[in-house]
Amino acid sequence: MSVDKATVEKIAALARIAISEDEAQRLVPELNNIIGWVEQLGEVDTSNVEPMTAVIPNTLRLREDVVTDGNVRDDVLANAPQAEHGFFAVPKVIE
Repeated sequence: MSVDKATVEKIAALARIAISEDEAQRLVPELNNIIGWVEQLGEVDTSNVEPMTAVIPNTLRLREDVVTDGNVRDDVLANAPQAEHGFFAVPKVIE
């Protein structure tokens, strides 16, 4: 696949990027190089490579799934400027 100046201008228009004629001409070889690199990656034989999510082996550190209320309401409300009935009190905002 090859990119020409018209294609660069179309891509710029679709991306809502304003580019000049000179910029479009300079981007043609750059985009062709990028496409060449992607084509090279497509030639690599990966049939014997297992899919992976990271380059190092990871295991999830699981914790027990227990529902609690936190038991720290009084500690949290101690930081509030104003609290009422176990909740944060905030001033009424009307615009």
